[in-house]
Amino acid sequence: MLGWSQMQLCEAAKVAKKTLVDFERGGSSPYPRTIAAMQQALEAAGVEFIAENGGGAGVRMKTPQSSAKGSADA
Repeated sequence: MLGWSQMQLCEAAKVAKKTLVDFERGGSSPYPRTIAAMQQALEAAGVEFIAENGGGAGVRMKTPQSSAKGSADA
């Protein structure tokens, strides 16, 4: 969604590349604080995490504030 490399996510989340690589390949499960750091980095870049709501959890890009405001005024 963002077009980030592994290194960009690692730098933004301040996690080791080995941690991310192991997580992506299913070799290990990171500490909850590591997952939270990655999620916060992605959210800061505009990714929105959607909670389970009967249709399944997911992600999407946040709507830009200017678009959301414009549609609310219409």
